[in-house]
Order: sequence, then C-alpha cells, then structure tokens
Amino acid sequence: MKMYRIIAGKIAPMLRLTEIKLPIGHPQHAIHDAIIKRLGIRVDELHGFTLFRRGYDARKPSAIMFIYTVDVDVAHEEKVLSRFKNDPHVKPAPDTRYHFVAQAPKNLSERPVVIGTGPCGLFAGLILAQMGFRPIILERGKEVRERSKDTWGLWRKHELNPESNVQFGEGGAGTFSDGKLYSQVKDPKHYSRKVLHEFIKAGAPPEIEYVSKPHIGTFRLVGMVEVMRANIIELGGEVRFQSRVSDIEIDNGQVRGVTLANGDHIATQHVVLAIGHSARDTFEMLHQRGVYLEAKPFSVGFRIEHPQSLIDRARFGSNAGNPLLGAADYKLVHHSSNGRSVYSFCMCPGGTVVAATSEAGRVVTNGMSQYSRNERNANSGIVVGITPEDYPGNPLAGIEFQRRWESRAFELGGGNYNAPGQLVGDFIAQRPSTKLGEVLPSYTPGVTLGDLSTALPDYVIEAVREALPAFEKTIKGFAMHDAVLTGVETRTSSPVRIKRDESYQSLNTKGLYPAGEGAGYAGGIMSAAIDGIEVAEALALSMTRKNPNSPE
Repeated sequence: MKMYRIIAGKIAPMLRLTEIKLPIGHPQHAIHDAIIKRLGIRVDELHGFTLFRRGYDARKPSAIMFIYTVDVDVAHEEKVLSRFKNDPHVKPAPDTRYHFVAQAPKNLSERPVVIGTGPCGLFAGLILAQMGFRPIILERGKEVRERSKDTWGLWRKHELNPESNVQFGEGGAGTFSDGKLYSQVKDPKHYSRKVLHEFIKAGAPPEIEYVSKPHIGTFRLVGMVEVMRANIIELGGEVRFQSRVSDIEIDNGQVRGVTLANGDHIATQHVVLAIGHSARDTFEMLHQRGVYLEAKPFSVGFRIEHPQSLIDRARFGSNAGNPLLGAADYKLVHHSSNGRSVYSFCMCPGGTVVAATSEAGRVVTNGMSQYSRNERNANSGIVVGITPEDYPGNPLAGIEFQRRWESRAFELGGGNYNAPGQLVGDFIAQRPSTKLGEVLPSYTPGVTLGDLSTALPDYVIEAVREALPAFEKTIKGFAMHDAVLTGVETRTSSPVRIKRDESYQSLNTKGLYPAGEGAGYAGGIMSAAIDGIEVAEALALSMTRKNPNSPE
C-alpha cells in the first residue's frame, strides 16, 4: 500500500509525478535518477518514492518504453509544487486509502443478505462484514474447489452440472477467466485501490497494485476467494453454498425476505442482488414478482485463436518474448458497412478457450488465462453489438435470443458439448472447414469443424467477415488462414438491466439493491467489485439511518 507522511497529526500526501518514460531495460536506479532530474532537486532532498503505476508505450516496437507514475516524498514540497504549478505531470498525490462510511450498531436486529459470490457479491459481503453487519451470503453453486471439479467434468467428460459450472459457484464467472483487474469505469473515490489491496492480502502478487493491466489468472483466484471467504466468516458473516434463491418476498414494494430452493426462509429488508449475467431463472422470478427490469444491449460473436508468438511479434517487434513485457494483448474495433460495430472482447494472452454454458443442450464459449499466460495460443472474443431492437419483446427477450444461438451451436458442434469451429480463411471465403492447420484449438471438450455461417444472425456473420481483414491492417497475420473461430460467444454481458435509483435500490422495490454484471452495472472483475463496494456502502447507510440506536 501507499505510504503517507504524518505531520501534526494529519495525513500529508506526497507529490505525484506522471509520464516518466524509460527504456524497458533500464537499471533499477533509473527511476530515482529520473525523479531528481524532473524536479531539479538534490539527491538528499528526495526522501523516498512509491511506484503507483507502470504501463508501456509499444507504438514503436523497436523502442518500447515503460511509462511510470510515482508518488514521491521530497523536502520543501510546497516550493517544488509552486515551481511546477503549470505542469500537469506534477501534482499532489491523492489520498487513495479506503474510508468506511458506517459502522453497524451493537444491537443490530437484522442481517443483510447478499445473493451471489462473484466479485460483486464477494466485495459487498466483505465490506459489510468489515463494517460489522454480519451479512448472510447465499451462493447457488458450490464452494470454489468443488466447483472447479464440476467445471472440469464438462471440459473433460462432456458432463454438465447446471448448478456448478463456469457461471455458477463461489468466485463467479470471473474465476474462470484471465483474471483481468483493469477497468475503464470512473473511480473518483479510488475504490479500485481497496479492491487491489484486499486481493493482495488474499494472496495476489503485489505487482497488481502498480502494473497498468494487472491480472491474476484462474489458479490464483481460487485460493484468493477461499481466503476472502474465511475473512468474511471471521468477521461474523455467514456463507451458504448450494443455496439457490427461488423467491423474494415483496410486500407493498418493500423486500421482506428470501426463500431458498430447499424451502428455508430468511427474513430481511436488505438484499444485495449480485447474481451475475447468467442467472436466467432468477431474472424470470424477478420479472414475475414485478421488479422493474428492462432489456439492454449486449454482444455476440465467436472466439478467435492465433499463435501467441504472432501477436507478440505484431505488437512488440524485436522485443517479442521479452519477459518484462510478457504476452502481448490487443484491442480492436471496426465499424462495418452494415452499421454494426465489431470489436475484440476479453482478450486472453497465452490462454485457452473454455466451455462456459450453464444450461443443458447449449454451447457457450469464453476465454481464460493462468497467471503465467504461457499457453500456445492467444484468444479473444470477436463480437458484434446488438440492441433490444434485434430481439423485440418483453424485458427477457434477450435471454431467449441467447438461448436460440447457444442451442444452434450445440447442434452444429454435434450435440455433445463440442463447439462448432471454422478456420478464418474458410470463414472469409465462405466455405466449410474440413481440417485444422497450424493453429490447434484449445477448447475442450472439443471442436467440430464445419461452417459457422448459420451459427449467428446474418448481420453478425456479415460484420465479422468484413472486420477480420480490416483487423489485419492493425495486426499483421490476424486474418491468417489457419486462425480458428469457435462458436458461440453470447454471454458478453447481461441481457437485462435491473434499474436502480440514486440510493442504489430497485426503482420499485425498496430494500433490493441490484448490483454488478447481472444487474447491468458492471463488466468485468474490477468494475463488479467496485459496484459491490458502492452498493454495500449504500445499504449500510440505509440500515444505520433506520436504526434509532445507531451512533451519529
């Protein structure tokens, strides 16, 4: 964590310097020397510094530069600031420490309920526990290690457990992903630092606090989730697995409790709904109960795989393979002539394509990486944006749209959870694929080659066919004949939004706090975790204000 000086009993933030550029092979003392040179100070006037962020500029592959942001402790700080008052790269460092907004009263008579243990539910539960609210956390799936066994059951044995898979179970869908911890959401209160700090406490590598695109990987996430669960329990929280919520009791627009599939009832007036984007039966139950929700845009497409070495060469040139850079990633966008936007999604360097369905008779793909990112292939989703205009109907119409194409993928794959696939060259040329080339697909249970032209709507196929050669202009080799497309990617985000007001509660159901990806308010581990913190704070403030004996 960042260190702060204490002066006269108050926190004194250090200076923050941005845009310090150094060659990737620079010696350790180079940052120290660059700070002194930038500020024009003597060596003895630099009392210390903390690395806040490290990114890289690879626009010139032959001369890749690290870009640092550092917080520095210097003598005569005010004088230094005065000299650089017009320099946007020298400013006071903000206080990024987390500050709790409430503390549970000692005589708290009600316990809040959190539904879901993905990143959103996990952090909502952790923050509530740290504030003393002793939350009850309900997870329909199994604890993370048992869940991992069930997930491998699909990947290796073609056996699906609808309640324990990539989508359902402790850790949420993010557990079987690249473990990316970066997001483009606005974060004025620096909640992301709280997330990173808690992950490091749970066993994540310390570097995630400063690298510009931190990731953890699946194997490490498993252990971290267990540590965080233990922390919640130590603080008085409770975590119940295989506890699917089948109903929510609503009386006069106010939540009164939840009912589990086994018949148990938990009375509460405060429920965090962090169910993830694939809890389709829960969406249906909420719709039946009259909770306000609406259809929202999402994206569908395929997974694409290339040799990771090809992506490394295209992005890093002669620096490809440099361990300081790791496996290269990419981010691509194309606006096709039919009006659709095509973009890369959830890019996994050195990773694998995984089976991610949660329903029998359907095929869904996703991508994941381990911390090392050292598998042979790079993969990402190549997806096309769609809107409710493409699936008109009630608020749940997007779910039926997803199911239709997931069922079609199951059929094209052979009806055994194999995924349908096609070589990129054949896809562009509009001919079926009959044999693999240089790229061996990583998806298990397996890939059945054929023709993907009927795997998704015509406008999606048309847009992707146009985009692949266009992406070749940015990454040489992207449209290589032997690259493999695997279908289908349909769970890019929730197909519904459970709208909430400024107090983070449902528009028409008090005490219900829709949160995270499933509610349409996040997209990825970091944004979901941040949303969990924000919702937990709103709930805590509501509970303390309602309690007449709570401290001021």
